[in-house]
This record gives sequence, structure tokens and C-alpha cells, in this order.
Amino acid sequence: MSTSFAFYLCEGYQLVDLAGPLAALDAANRLLDREHYRIELISGCGGPVRGGHASIELATQPAGSVTVDTVVVVGGRIDPMMEPANLAAIQHVAVRALSVASICTGAFLLAAAGLLNNRRATTHWQFAQRLQDGYPLVRVDADRIFISDGPIWTSAGMTAGIDLMLARIEVDHGPDLAKAVSRELVVYHRRPGGQSQYATISEMEPRTDRIRKALTFARDHLSESLSIEHLADAACLSVRQFGRLFKKETGETPARSVERMRCEAARIRLRDGHEPIAIVARAVGFADAERMRCAFVRSYGHPPQTQRRLDQSLMSENDGVTCWPPLKC
Repeated sequence: MSTSFAFYLCEGYQLVDLAGPLAALDAANRLLDREHYRIELISGCGGPVRGGHASIELATQPAGSVTVDTVVVVGGRIDPMMEPANLAAIQHVAVRALSVASICTGAFLLAAAGLLNNRRATTHWQFAQRLQDGYPLVRVDADRIFISDGPIWTSAGMTAGIDLMLARIEVDHGPDLAKAVSRELVVYHRRPGGQSQYATISEMEPRTDRIRKALTFARDHLSESLSIEHLADAACLSVRQFGRLFKKETGETPARSVERMRCEAARIRLRDGHEPIAIVARAVGFADAERMRCAFVRSYGHPPQTQRRLDQSLMSENDGVTCWPPLKC
């Protein structure tokens, strides 16, 4: 039995918010050697819809002419989404769908249509506060990759739409197919819904290649001794030059940056597994469990044991999906 998807486009849609999820579903069809996922593009009135920065026009069907299992609102420019025709159309098609989803700023259309009232939702972190301020009945969580709340799913920006689709594929066909799709797309299988939208190394945003090389070297060698001399060598700078440039570009010392990366790596291992604290500490480069405990308190305000419980609780709430509600498994 096939499953129908309709991607709802508004003027100014973001191409990557559409292309990523489409690629995941297309890869699943290819690997299944059949068209399990039938895909349509829809809009309020049908006809060509022009995208945002790329200005690519795509042909769409009128939303009122289709009945689908899942409708997905594609993100893009927020103001055009608020047109009355879009609000009426998404309300009409959502009532007849079994589940509804949004990618990135597509959550604004779902919120404006009242579909997120008293539900948890996420969007791109840059727009999360705007979503919360504009729609106080929505419980916005700005630090999630995706969230499922009943039949409504929302995802963060850009590539997070792929994570959401991998979750759907895993529900429908099991983890093996989802892993195969992720390998074909050369993406992680799969970031949990509760994972943070941005990583420590991304937050630093150094301007020069030399500091980026040092950070990449640190990330790839966390279990090893990472003295400032090692990092300076990776950046092809003297220790003095490196220390000064690193602080200027990241706002913190090399030692603090390495500590935060080790905390992040440890937090993921603690959340996703059952290894003892001491083993995790050594695996990510801390001298011992006590050093890691002090680092966790500085970074997160909690010791590792408490952070593990909090993160696993969030994963259970956000990502413990056995069925794509309300579809029957």
C-alpha cells in the first residue's frame, strides 16, 4: 500500500527545505524498488509558485483538489505565508490528512492556522522567539531538531527536514531502510529529535581557515592530549600567535573550547548509551570522572548523571515514536 505526501508551497519557499525531504522519500522508493511514497506539490490556488533566493518556479496542484495522508508545509519567507488564501487552504487540507508536518518556518503557517495551539513545536532557531511571541498558545522549543506532538510534526531549518523524513521512513519500514537512505544521502542516521540544533564547534564560527583547522583537529582527536602546542601546530602558527588569534576569533581560550567540545561529545554518549561515567570521561579525553563532572557543571549547570537523566527524558518525550500518529502501524 502506498502513502501519499503533499508538500505545500508558498511564494518565497526555501528550496533546500523542499529538496532534502523529497530526496529522502525518493531514495526510499528507489531502495524499495517501488513507489511507496507518492508525492505531490500543492499550493493555495495551484499553478506555478516562485521560490525565494533561487527564484525557481514549480508547478503545483490546488490544495483543495487533493486528499493525502500527510501534508508538509515547506519553509520560506514568512510574510507571504500569512496570506488568507494560504491559511484557508492549509486548514482545508489538514482536516482531511492523517498527519501534518512543517519544515523550518513552515511552522508559522501551521501556527497561524491554529494547528499548533497547545502543542509543542520547533522551527529554525533564528525565528523561534518570533514564533513564540506571535503565537503564545504554541509551546515553542527552540533547541530541537524536530518534535512530534500527536499528528503534528515540526522540524528545525534546512537539513532538519531530512531528519524528520528519516524518522517517518524508519516508522514505516524499520531502521535498516532508514539507515540505507541516510547512507545514500551521506547524512547521519539519524539525529534524534531531541538533539540540539547547533553544535559547539558551529557556535564558535572562526573567520580564518587556520583556527577552523585547529578546531577540526581538536574535534577529531578529543580522546588525546590536546595541548595548546598541538593545536598551534595544527593551525601552523606559533603558540603565542595561535593563542591570541584563537581568543580574538572565538571569544574564549583554546582550553575552554576543547572542554566544551569534550562535554558535548560526552553528553551525546551518555544520552545514547549506558556506559559508566568514568568510561565516557576517558573516551572523550577527560583525565577522570571528577574532571568531567566539574566541566559539566560549568557548561550545563548539572553533573553528568543529572544531565543524562534530563536528556534521556527529553529523548523519550520527543523521539520515542513507534508510529507516525495517527497512522496505524
